[in-house]
Amino acid sequence: MTLHLDLLRHGETELGGGLRGSLDDALTATGWAQMRAAVEPGGPWDRLISSPLQRCALFAEELAERMALPLALDEGLQELHFGDWEGRSAADLMLTDERGLGLFWADPYSFTPPRGEPVAEFSERVLAAVERLRQAHAGERILLISHGGVMRLLLARARGLPREQLLQVEVGHGSLFHLGVDEHGRLSERR
Repeated sequence: MTLHLDLLRHGETELGGGLRGSLDDALTATGWAQMRAAVEPGGPWDRLISSPLQRCALFAEELAERMALPLALDEGLQELHFGDWEGRSAADLMLTDERGLGLFWADPYSFTPPRGEPVAEFSERVLAAVERLRQAHAGERILLISHGGVMRLLLARARGLPREQLLQVEVGHGSLFHLGVDEHGRLSERR
């Protein structure tokens, strides 16, 4: 039986762009509006699953209460930890670590930001979380509220992209995508 996953990226955060990673930024009023607009025509969902970081979890709590749906927080769905790069913009990193940033953008699996989480480990963590959901909730439709990196990873796999193209997947704030996870754990994108 297929698990239907609707993926929602958090909205704009108070501290703005850059590599937010495990930083626990709050949403702006615009960020809240982006997420509310994204789910307006959506559903119906059987449950909500969210990253525990507040830019995801606070919206998930509001939506779960409004729709009377069960909600679970899953640490496996947190964003990639960028180590020393957390909170920094690409423009700033171009001034201080141009080589590292170039290597990361070229193939994020082959270069890890200083003291950061390797993308291979991030991938294992996220895919293990999705597999747990598939095993527990096959046949259901779930709204998964998470981060750009998590969504890029899942969309790249569903699209069959080579790992070097992970960061080329576009995922804007408040974006909503639809995936299926079949009985073998294979991901496919739905329209």
